[in-house]
Amino acid sequence: MSEYKKIDEAMQILAVLGFPRAQQNERSALCLLALLDLTPKKTWKLAASPLMGITPMMDFSREHYGKEYAPNTRETFRRQTVHQFVDAGLALRNPDKLDRPTNSPKTVYQIEHEVFALLKTYGTAAWGAKLKEYLPTQKSLSARYAKVREQTLIPVRIAAGKEIQISPGEHSELIKAIIENFGPRFVPDGVLIYAGDTGDKWGYFDEELLAKLGVAVDSHGKMPDVVIYFPERNWLLLIESVTSHGPVDGKRHQELSRLFAGSSAGLVYVTAFPSRALMTRYLPDIAWESEVWVADAPSHLIHFNGTRFLGPYGQSG
Repeated sequence: MSEYKKIDEAMQILAVLGFPRAQQNERSALCLLALLDLTPKKTWKLAASPLMGITPMMDFSREHYGKEYAPNTRETFRRQTVHQFVDAGLALRNPDKLDRPTNSPKTVYQIEHEVFALLKTYGTAAWGAKLKEYLPTQKSLSARYAKVREQTLIPVRIAAGKEIQISPGEHSELIKAIIENFGPRFVPDGVLIYAGDTGDKWGYFDEELLAKLGVAVDSHGKMPDVVIYFPERNWLLLIESVTSHGPVDGKRHQELSRLFAGSSAGLVYVTAFPSRALMTRYLPDIAWESEVWVADAPSHLIHFNGTRFLGPYGQSG
């Protein structure tokens, strides 16, 4: 049948382009076909290059190739196929808006234009010569687009002479505000231990310092967005940056308590919002005995009940 033939051809292309075996499979082949809007009866020269998100790729696979994938396999598509396509320069992430956050629901992908020109020749006499021209450029192509992505990163200063880079977007802007505005106001001489990144989960991590405080986490730990140590008080501030996901609610409070249970420093739970307008949407969910900071009113802190203001519970003083 034509659909099986097209899937096989796509798998052969991925092999020729040097993708690892983990990407030489039906799922990856279908992603490639979706990025080319190549239905079973179309020839490769009729390929297109639409902007396409992960869910539309899955929908394309079902509608045109009869391959049904459960909604919970979306992350498998993204992490085990599309990420590798982007890293290899075969596909571009958000070419229409380079500063769109990686975790945005509006994230889209598009076949890279040189790859697109190459694949349109598949099955023709020109394929061999075009492939021979393309392969030596493949590494430089992926490096070139990696550089473009790096240029959109947001610098965050953490100490004199030090700087980290995090991916662009509203969430990262709030993380930047936490480090540069919240920290100096409420945690003077605090030490940044961790800053998450929408593009790279471990954006900044002083693992050695956290271990000295009695906490060891691995890549599966559900870290807060920002962790700051306050040596003067021996406090560890666990800060969630809220732009689209929830605050430190009761469930999250318990998760963080378990994750940092070994800490020799007192734990302080903080939720940060970009604005009071967004905060009001989450007011019913915010955990008691926690703090709230709002970036558009940076000199104020909102205390949710309890016996102390900006301090850990379970310790005196």
